[in-house]
Amino acid sequence: MESYPAMENHGLIGDLQTAALITRDGTLDWFCAPRFDSPSIFGGLLDRKKGGYFQMSPCGVDYVSKQLYLPGAPILITRFLSADGVGEVLDFMPVTGETATDRHCLVRMVRVVRGTMRFKADCQPRFNYGRDPHTAEFTAEGTVFRSRHQTLTLNPIRAGAKLLDEGDYRREEHGGVTVTGVLHEGDTGGVLLHTASPDPPRVVPPAEVVEMFERTRDFWRRWLDGSRYTGRWREMVERSAMTLKLMTYAPTGGLVAAPTAGLPEQVGGERNWDYRYTWVRDASLSVHALLSLGFTTEARGYLDWLTQRIQEADESGQPVRIMYRVDGSSDLAEEALPHLEGYRGSTPVRIGNDAVRQLQLDIYGAAMNCLHLAEREGFRGSHEGWRSAIQMIDWLCEHWDQPEDGIWETRGGRQDFTYGRLMSWVAFDRAIRVAHDNGRPADVVRWATARNRVYDQIMARGFHPGRNAFVQHYGSDVLDASLLAMPAVGFVSPTDPMWQSTLRAMDRELVSDSLVYRYNTAASPDGLRGREGTFTMCTFWYVQALAESGRLDDARLTFEKMLTFSNHLGLYSEEIAPSGEQVGNFPQAFSHLALISTAAVLDRLLDNRR
Repeated sequence: MESYPAMENHGLIGDLQTAALITRDGTLDWFCAPRFDSPSIFGGLLDRKKGGYFQMSPCGVDYVSKQLYLPGAPILITRFLSADGVGEVLDFMPVTGETATDRHCLVRMVRVVRGTMRFKADCQPRFNYGRDPHTAEFTAEGTVFRSRHQTLTLNPIRAGAKLLDEGDYRREEHGGVTVTGVLHEGDTGGVLLHTASPDPPRVVPPAEVVEMFERTRDFWRRWLDGSRYTGRWREMVERSAMTLKLMTYAPTGGLVAAPTAGLPEQVGGERNWDYRYTWVRDASLSVHALLSLGFTTEARGYLDWLTQRIQEADESGQPVRIMYRVDGSSDLAEEALPHLEGYRGSTPVRIGNDAVRQLQLDIYGAAMNCLHLAEREGFRGSHEGWRSAIQMIDWLCEHWDQPEDGIWETRGGRQDFTYGRLMSWVAFDRAIRVAHDNGRPADVVRWATARNRVYDQIMARGFHPGRNAFVQHYGSDVLDASLLAMPAVGFVSPTDPMWQSTLRAMDRELVSDSLVYRYNTAASPDGLRGREGTFTMCTFWYVQALAESGRLDDARLTFEKMLTFSNHLGLYSEEIAPSGEQVGNFPQAFSHLALISTAAVLDRLLDNRR
C-alpha cells in the first residue's frame, strides 16, 4: 500500500474534454477517454497492479524530482536532478475544442537541460478499469494497444538520429512496453499518446511537438488574459480558475465535480464516490465565481448547460435532477469494481453514482440564484427558458415542505434539512427578483407567500434555543457547516445575534485549528461507516462568514492557513485528513470555486477597511 503516491502528489492536465493525473515522479496513473466519465485507460491510482500506468523517469541513477506548472498554463513540468544531469518531462494535452471527439492527444516530452540522463518509459495500459484484455502491436515506429472498444497509439518523439540503444525496447508480459534511452544536453525525446487514432504509429520530430507545446501554451495564456481579478492572492485565484476550466467539458459547458472516481474520504474506508459528473449546484456556483473574474464565455457555457437541464425537466414533467453526465444524460447507475483493491485498500471502488435519485431541495435555490446573477450581469434568458423556470418554481411551491436527502448526500434517511429550506427560500426570493427586475410574467404573490412560509418555518424550527444556534435539521441539535451560507445568501444579517451565536457554536464544535468539519458524523449518523476529514469548501465558507461578521483579522489568518494546505501546484481535493494530507477526489471543483469567491469577498472587505 505504501507504493501509492499521496493524492496531493499529483498534477492535472487536460484538453477540455478529459483529463489526466501525473505524479511527482512522472507516473501517469489516471486517464479516462474519450470523456471525463469514460472508463479508464490508466487507473493505477485505484490499483497499482491492475489499473495501469505510464511512468517516465530516469533510471539507473539517484535523483530528486520537483514539479511545477508552466506559468499561465496547465503544462506540467516534472524536473529530475542528479549528479550527472538535469532532465525534464513536460506533460500537456493540446486543446480539442467544442466538438465532441474520441480522438485525444497526450504529450510526454522529455528534454535534458544539463549533462546526460537515461530515461525509462514504462507504458502499461489497462482498458475499461482493467476489465478488458488488449493486444499490443509493436513496430519500429511505435506501438498500438487494442482492446475491444478502444485503441491507444504510442508514437515516439525523436530526431533523425536514433536516441534508443539496441535492446532497450522491451515487450512486457501483460501487453505493455518499456523503452529506455540516453539523452544528452539539448536532446528532446518522449512520446505522443493518441486515443482512437485511425493512423499507424509514426516517429514524431521534436519540432512538431514544440509547435504543439507553443500552441497549447498560447491558448491558455490568451484565456487567462481575460481575467479581471487584480486583488490579493491573484496567483492562487487564477490557478483555481484554470483548474475549473480544465474540468469543463467544452462541448456542453458542463463542469465535473472532480476528474476522478473512488478516491476515499477516509483512507481504508467506504466513503469512495464517483465525482466525474456535473452537479446542478456546482454549475450554479461556477457562474457566480467566473463572472466575478470576468470569464463570461465560461459563465455563459455553464448557464446554457443549466438552462437546458431545466427545460428538459419541464418538457418531461419531472423535477430537475441533482446531477447529470457531461452530455446532459442522467444514467448514472452505480456499481462496484471488486477486482480493484482501491486506493491504499479503500473499497469498494465505485463508478456511477446512485445519489442521482436523491431529493435535494437546495439545488433549486442554487439554480435560481445562478439565473438571477446572470440576468443582473446582462445575460438575458430566453422566453422558453423563463417559462421552464416558472414551472420549476411552481413545482417547488408544492414540494419544499418535505424531508429530503440534503446537500451532503447522506444515505441514512431523509430529514427536514435546514439548508434545503434555506435554499428553497433563496429560490423563491431570486425568482421574484428576476420577475420584478425584468418585467417577466409570474405568480409573484404565490412565490412570496411560499418564501415567507419558509422563512417563518426556519426561524421557528431551524433554530435550537438550547444550542442558541441554527441546526442541521428540525428536531436535531447537531450543527452543520452548510449553514455558513446563511448571511452570504441574504437570509440573515451577519450581525444578527441569532447568527453570531450560531457562528460561535460552530467555532467551538466544527472548527479544528481553522479547518471546518461538515458536521459531527458521530452525533448525526449518515448511514456510512467511518469518519471523514475537514471539508475544504466549508473552511473557505467559514472565512467568508468570519469576514462578513466583522472578524476580519480572524478571517484573513484562517484564509492564509488554508492556502498552506494546497498541494505544491495550488490544487485542492475535497477534504483534509487529521494528518494534514488531502483526501477525497482530486482536484475538487467545490474547493476551487469556494477559494475564488472567498478571496474576492475577503479582498474587497480588506480594501474597505483600509
